[in-house]
Amino acid sequence: FGFLNPTEMLLRYRKYALFAVLALLLTYLLLPLTSARWTLTADAAALQAKIDLLAEPLTLPAKRPPNLVLILADDLGKYDLSLYGPAPVQTPHIDSIARRGVRFPEAYVTSPICSPSRAALLTGRYQQRFGHEHQPHERYPRNRLEYLAFQYFFDTEEWIVADDKREYPRPADIRRQGLPPSEITLAEWLRKFGYRTGIFGKWHLGYHAPSLPLQMGFDHHYGFYEAYSLYADPDDPRIVNQRHDDFSDPYIWGKGRTGGAAIRVNDSIVDEAGYLTYRIAEEACRFIQDHEHEPFFLYVPFSAPHTPFQAPRELVDRFGQVADPNKQTYYAMIAALDEAVGSIVGQLRKSGLDDNTLLVFLSDNGGATYTKATSNAPLKGGKFTFFEGGINVPMAWQWPDRLPPGGNYNQPVSALDLFPTFCAAAGIPLPPGREIDGIDLLPFLEGRQSGSPHEALYWRSGYLQAIRSGPWKMIVDSKGGGRVLYQLEEDPFERRNRWESDSTTVRRLQADLDRWQQVLSPPAWPPVMDFRFADGDAPFYFPL
Repeated sequence: FGFLNPTEMLLRYRKYALFAVLALLLTYLLLPLTSARWTLTADAAALQAKIDLLAEPLTLPAKRPPNLVLILADDLGKYDLSLYGPAPVQTPHIDSIARRGVRFPEAYVTSPICSPSRAALLTGRYQQRFGHEHQPHERYPRNRLEYLAFQYFFDTEEWIVADDKREYPRPADIRRQGLPPSEITLAEWLRKFGYRTGIFGKWHLGYHAPSLPLQMGFDHHYGFYEAYSLYADPDDPRIVNQRHDDFSDPYIWGKGRTGGAAIRVNDSIVDEAGYLTYRIAEEACRFIQDHEHEPFFLYVPFSAPHTPFQAPRELVDRFGQVADPNKQTYYAMIAALDEAVGSIVGQLRKSGLDDNTLLVFLSDNGGATYTKATSNAPLKGGKFTFFEGGINVPMAWQWPDRLPPGGNYNQPVSALDLFPTFCAAAGIPLPPGREIDGIDLLPFLEGRQSGSPHEALYWRSGYLQAIRSGPWKMIVDSKGGGRVLYQLEEDPFERRNRWESDSTTVRRLQADLDRWQQVLSPPAWPPVMDFRFADGDAPFYFPL
């Protein structure tokens, strides 16, 4: 090439150079973002300790212990049902649980999102102790091209692609996400002491073995593994379908009843024709009938009123005075949920079991404000926030043999408390060798113990953290910069930020929060997205 000057060479070979640059860029963009950082391995020692513990000989209670029923709503805010006063939907069956027992105005869950909340509920332990800090996922960005496309070229509104150094789990580690097999669930522990166990509804604690219901202590399962499933065939003329324009909704409708959203009876996929909320209740009632003569633990995690919004047309028509069709469908779903709860309560009565049954109703987190069907007002925020609208949930108990009717228990309590309370009701000890964060509430409800069950309650999801200690509540977001302090007895709706004026309280709560975090594990898998919630000048980001 000596006879060509540099300019001629550049012009002649520029297209090859351009192709080379494009090839390198495309290779860079298409390289997988997977990383060994998120390798998931079972804790062999803890798993063996669990196996040995469950295999130990035991002494069964001398008399038949009470039946235990746990009914869980999905994304149901306190003020969308009449349990706490005037509401858009009358829920007489849910309300009746409190009339026959106890209502909890200050009930909290450990997360404002489904899966981590349920992980704590079934173990009695803060989910951050075993890495279940974020929602498990079946899908992450596969490469930089996909990541950048969603970050810069798609309008995802409040849903923002999470930037966790852009390192995601490998496919094998994605399949391992879920409740660790070394954890002891309430179902496993009760089954050890002679209880029959059944789950009817949404699992959402893992999509693959060994984190499935039948491997985690349940004798029978009807429902689905995913965060959602269709309630009915969208083409059924008896069903009203209401779609949303938020980022997640098209994906939910597109998945339908495939994969983890398929309806299963134990390990077998079934073709379910009935409206899912009603079918869950019917199967739960059948379980009660089948086990009338032996103690049972019945866990009924309904999917209502989580999206997709579908409801029987006859129930939607009941709310014809409501102008917004989105709210009509949402209210109809809550009405269907109330009817389903009523059928379970009614079956206990028909079977002669209601007096000797401890029945608990609560929601896994607050209402999903992004659907625009609920606001959780007068509470601030909702699902994906640590404001009261996201973590302060409806809860009611009944146990006619032990609990007097019509009571209110006004101290802060947690979904963590159900594990030790159910064990105490059954007359069995707590699993030894592991920290149980919940408190047996029966001495408090029966007047044998005074004061508050908890000195403090804690929350953490990545860079978003919170604590409630007595009347004080603090939320800190190290990503968005949001920092708030509220005195909830004076300001239950979180309108007056006292961060600047009560620096002594801030320092005390931060020190307590830091001490709590010293015993936690890091998240076992990363989030996919952040949900952005604006409150004043600083935004709050919730990783999910």
